Amino acid sequence: MTLRTKLLVLLTALVVLGGVATASLLHAVDRAAEKDRPQAGGPAVTTGRVSLASGATRRIVFRNMAWGPHRDELVTVPAAAPTGPRTASGVRCLRFHTAGGTGICLQAQHGAVDDTYRAVVLDAGLRERAHYPLPGIPTRARVSPSGRLVAWTVFVGGDSYAGANFSTRTAVLDTRTGRLTKSLEEFRVLKDGREHRATDTNFWGVTYARDDRHFYATMATGGRTYLVRGDLAERTVTTLHANVECPSLSPDETRVVYKKRVAGAPADAPWRLYALDLATMRETPLAETRSVDDQAVWLDGRTVAYALPGDFGADLYTVPADGSGAATRLLGAGLAPALLG
Repeated sequence: MTLRTKLLVLLTALVVLGGVATASLLHAVDRAAEKDRPQAGGPAVTTGRVSLASGATRRIVFRNMAWGPHRDELVTVPAAAPTGPRTASGVRCLRFHTAGGTGICLQAQHGAVDDTYRAVVLDAGLRERAHYPLPGIPTRARVSPSGRLVAWTVFVGGDSYAGANFSTRTAVLDTRTGRLTKSLEEFRVLKDGREHRATDTNFWGVTYARDDRHFYATMATGGRTYLVRGDLAERTVTTLHANVECPSLSPDETRVVYKKRVAGAPADAPWRLYALDLATMRETPLAETRSVDDQAVWLDGRTVAYALPGDFGADLYTVPADGSGAATRLLGAGLAPALLG
């Protein structure tokens, strides 16, 4: 083969590779742009005023997952008509929760090389009160019933609770004093009545009591998970029950609903929803038979809501918290709900 022929072959190969790369890039751009276009059969979404204040009308605020220009924005619908038209706020969150007129919004900031993340504390009008850099990928967020305390969890290693190779960091913030505990790993741990120290300890899934002092959360150590009760004044956490993840405290503070790993389930879908009576430690399986990787939200004293995978990322479902009834689809293309009013 002559030098000229070799050069022609090389030039042809470069042209072909360049064409493939260009086509791949254009395809990726088109797929990304597709999510900005409304899809047939999707919910109607229009811009309007969204408030986190309680009012006479019960409303659900959540992250809109429907494709279109308002994807990932906080939207609201009447609780009596959850599948109706949505009002979009213009505020985008990856994770969100609200109570007592305070919102916590975990956001992505897209950079030229890497994405960064931050936690934004919102007032009732969705105006930013404060923000904090996050050391990893957002996964959980909660506000105390009074609105004074917020918490968030991020993955600092891995990106799923299903496997064993992940690490989390959970922060708690007092919005009144500005005191931020960057990691619950700073707290003293009492496990089975004894002080516990281990480098593999992780926390996630905070849920607050009404007194703005106590909370519940998941602690993982030694390959097991535990429900812990935390005391912000004493800066301690105490184990209560094994095999509990992402607890959610009932309005009367007598029960938590949580996801529990069950024997025989697939490794990538190992959980079932359960309710735990905090006085007796009696567990009750809920009627949802699918694996739920979410921190449920109480809509009232009888019903919890949670997300399951859907066509646009996630759909919201409800199920009675006493083990009766059946799971019901609440609305499509939604995530991170909170009930107001």
